[in-house]
Amino acid sequence: MAGALVWSAARLVGKTLHYRIEGKENLDEATKDGGAVLVSWHGRSFVPANYFAKQGLWAIISLSRDGEIQNRIFRRFGFQIIRGSTGRGGIRAALEAAKRVGEGGILTVTPDGPRGPTKKFGEGALLIAKKSGRPIIPVGISARPRKLIPTWDSYLIPAPFARAAIVFGKPVIVQADMCAEREAALAECLAKEIDRLEARAEELVS
Repeated sequence: MAGALVWSAARLVGKTLHYRIEGKENLDEATKDGGAVLVSWHGRSFVPANYFAKQGLWAIISLSRDGEIQNRIFRRFGFQIIRGSTGRGGIRAALEAAKRVGEGGILTVTPDGPRGPTKKFGEGALLIAKKSGRPIIPVGISARPRKLIPTWDSYLIPAPFARAAIVFGKPVIVQADMCAEREAALAECLAKEIDRLEARAEELVS
């Protein structure tokens, strides 16, 4: 019941949003011959959940009790779900996600989820991109007017009829033979790129 109520409210607000999209050609080009991994921060999932509703994208959701509610919400949005997180079933979920992306699926990942620390790029998305051979696309998201919930990720909920922006960055390939040091450097660069794209999204809705 909780999942149904949250989804109903979120979808009602989502249908009123006025979207501004930048860099969509980056997503189209990257996915014309296969899948991709979209990465954005955990606290900004409301807008893309509505924008990509009923398009069959994939998402990874934790096996926790809260994750079960999220699972029901995102399934109602039309996402295909893989269950697992850093603490439980993470490797299995990452390998399954890599398979789906390799088969042409588009996966949405919050690399600082499910518990943070906020805006720290975890290794899961890199593993998925490496195993699938498909690109990562960083994404910046914002909306105004909005409410920032006082949670660890400052979760953003747009007001009805708010301006919403999604900015897609350039695709990034993770080489199969990339060493741990280079992966760590790439994770830091991707985190900075999401921040940059998010700043641009803020400009578009200001």
